[in-house]
Amino acid sequence: VSQFNLYSQVWQVIVQAAPEYRSRPDDIKQVYVRSTNGGMVPLAAVTKLEYTSAPNLITRFNTFPAAKVTGGAAPGYSSGQALATMEAVAREVLPQGYSFGWSGQAYQEKKVGGDSAMVFIYGLIMVFLILAAQYEKWSLPFSVMMAVPFGAFGALLAVWLRGMENDVYFQIGLLTLVGLAAKNAILIVEFAVMKYEEGMPVLEAAVEAARLRFRPILMTSLAFILGAIPLVIATGAGANSRHSIGTGIVGGMTAATVLAIFFVPMFFRLFEGLSEKRGGKKKESSDSGSPPLPSPAGTGAESLPEDRRDA
Repeated sequence: VSQFNLYSQVWQVIVQAAPEYRSRPDDIKQVYVRSTNGGMVPLAAVTKLEYTSAPNLITRFNTFPAAKVTGGAAPGYSSGQALATMEAVAREVLPQGYSFGWSGQAYQEKKVGGDSAMVFIYGLIMVFLILAAQYEKWSLPFSVMMAVPFGAFGALLAVWLRGMENDVYFQIGLLTLVGLAAKNAILIVEFAVMKYEEGMPVLEAAVEAARLRFRPILMTSLAFILGAIPLVIATGAGANSRHSIGTGIVGGMTAATVLAIFFVPMFFRLFEGLSEKRGGKKKESSDSGSPPLPSPAGTGAESLPEDRRDA
């Protein structure tokens, strides 16, 4: 009924009857309450005591009586699909005046699930801008970024083969793959640029870069994949979240490593070839629009004055 402070702590004041007046359920009939005219009457005069079944614990959510429902998505369905289905069923089944809400992992997923796509896009944009500043070109970053879809494909395939969900932990792994997949492509593109600047043709530079950087790419990728294996086979509390992250990273990194060796040189040849053609057209247009240069002095009669030309 109240609270008071003592010994630097807050204590609650709870009022209850003496033990001899509350030892039996029927003793509640002897509790007196005030009537409308101000007199005291026992509860037995205005109430009837009955025995019935009731829950031992009443769950409340935001101070409202609530029923807690727990469950998980069926194999082959994502947690987002399960949440959407439960919301549709709740809107259809619950009577007027009832509402529903989420708690725990479902609440966190609903809170950040809508932002995961934007975070992934922002990550791609940031990596692209950093690469564009590093290479001082807009075409070369595309050669690197085209390796990211291979990583995403491998991650989705690995999760699908294990019958796992596309949950928030898997989406964190996808965001990690943006940098991991781009790392392997950077090794190839950077070496290809160096060979191309030395005078080697674009196609030969791309193939030579893939050949020479194959071993470093394989070593770093295998080291990372083997380091993520404990997440894939984790057990105990929180194993499901580690399974989602580990499976996505291992599958995505494997696909990005195997496919990037073959496709990144092709992308480098494609985008660098387009850049060459565009640069050649610009050069031709600039040459055609410039005025003709005068002939050097002494190379022809046109460069001499008229009086000396007659002489």
